[in-house]
Amino acid sequence: MLLLSTAIVAENHGREAGAIGANRVDPDEKLSALRRAALEVRLELIKMFSYEQVHHFGGCLSCVDILTVLYLYKMKFSAQCAGDPQRDRFIMSKGHSIPTQYVLLAMLGIIPKAELATIKQLGTRLQGHPDILKTPCLEAPTGSLGMGLSYANGIALAARLDGLKFNVYVLMGDGELQEGQVWEAAMTSSHYGLGNVCVVVDRNRFQSQGEVERSMGVEPLEEKWRAFGWDTVRIDGHDVRQICDAVDRVDGQRARPLAIIADTIKGKGVSFLEDTYQYHNGKLSKEQYVRALEEIQESLTRV
Repeated sequence: MLLLSTAIVAENHGREAGAIGANRVDPDEKLSALRRAALEVRLELIKMFSYEQVHHFGGCLSCVDILTVLYLYKMKFSAQCAGDPQRDRFIMSKGHSIPTQYVLLAMLGIIPKAELATIKQLGTRLQGHPDILKTPCLEAPTGSLGMGLSYANGIALAARLDGLKFNVYVLMGDGELQEGQVWEAAMTSSHYGLGNVCVVVDRNRFQSQGEVERSMGVEPLEEKWRAFGWDTVRIDGHDVRQICDAVDRVDGQRARPLAIIADTIKGKGVSFLEDTYQYHNGKLSKEQYVRALEEIQESLTRV
């Protein structure tokens, strides 16, 4: 697989944003390409995780469409500009979903596709949580939840001091919003007018031990972020058109940070993994593994 991504990267050379976002690409073609790319990411995730190995299936699958749009449509980021001080930054605040980012980095040619199979092995660069000393193009060593936005604020403030113009995108889990540091950081973003900071909340409704609202309710999210001085929009986190429209609000002219509440489905794309916490951190049997691959491959035939 990853054939689509090869074409995407080829189109991306010399452009500021992801190639599917290039102006000469027809809007309907953009959306179709993004939908197919997201399915390819899901397929590669399942292959990478394999069977009889414990991984974070649910949260990795729920954020696929969001990361696909950010990396292949919106962000000023590619293998060619990975070291450019003006590149956009992405922080995976819910660090246990880093495997999804690994697949996108492989699509962009930043890490070899063959290396994906080494995930969580002793000595690999691809650990179960982000290791910025080993893995290229990671911006923050997250995993202890609640820290991503604080990193983003620091990066955005440093950019202001250095006269740099780039955006910082942060993906958070909804259970992560139970951390007090998130709201301290949200207050900071607003206070300093960090309009180049965008938070996307992966609102899949489940965390490791069950439903988020049963453990510690986080709603009403739109009102809470607005109360902290953020502009807020709520979308279907699996509708690529809605995701594109939402992230396009980050235009370099904003006076306030943007929070996107993305309603998603835990385990999206594989029927028996969806809408349950059981595969937040679990493993597949060989039969389930084969079935998961078949379901995603069937979905690919319809796009």
